[in-house]
Amino acid sequence: MTAVSLTVNGRSATADVEDRTLLVALLRDTLGLTGTHVGCDTSQCGACVVHVDGVAVKSCTMLAVQANGATVTTIEGLAKGDELHPVQAAFREHHGLQCGFCTPGMIMTAVDMINRHGGKALDEKTIRHELEGNICRCTGYHNIVKAIEAASAEMAGMAQAAE
Repeated sequence: MTAVSLTVNGRSATADVEDRTLLVALLRDTLGLTGTHVGCDTSQCGACVVHVDGVAVKSCTMLAVQANGATVTTIEGLAKGDELHPVQAAFREHHGLQCGFCTPGMIMTAVDMINRHGGKALDEKTIRHELEGNICRCTGYHNIVKAIEAASAEMAGMAQAAE
């Protein structure tokens, strides 16, 4: 067993894990953060996306010991109390989900996508291209793309207002 210490959603966490334990298993099974989903076990679906040190990572492809000392944000860490993150709010407003299974990974991917593009609103082509690593088995992605477009426009506006 190896001791792993990390910050998850702003809180310190320490756990003893086997060296082969995946980050997704640490989050779900040890820390009880079940918003991060396991959908495929082959890193194709994106349901397990979290942010590690500010970068989107498929947590089913990363060992927990690799996250030692890192800062991890899961879907549970995006909202500030009762106030949804702009991407979460946009998914709700634009019906960017159906069964909801893929939604946490889609949202975490979208937040990373918007952050990487530096506060400029994203177009449909860019969003569709960057969602290639996330699978939704329920929809044609139309409302997911609309939600991300709306959130990126809102966040770009917030960034410009802050300048």
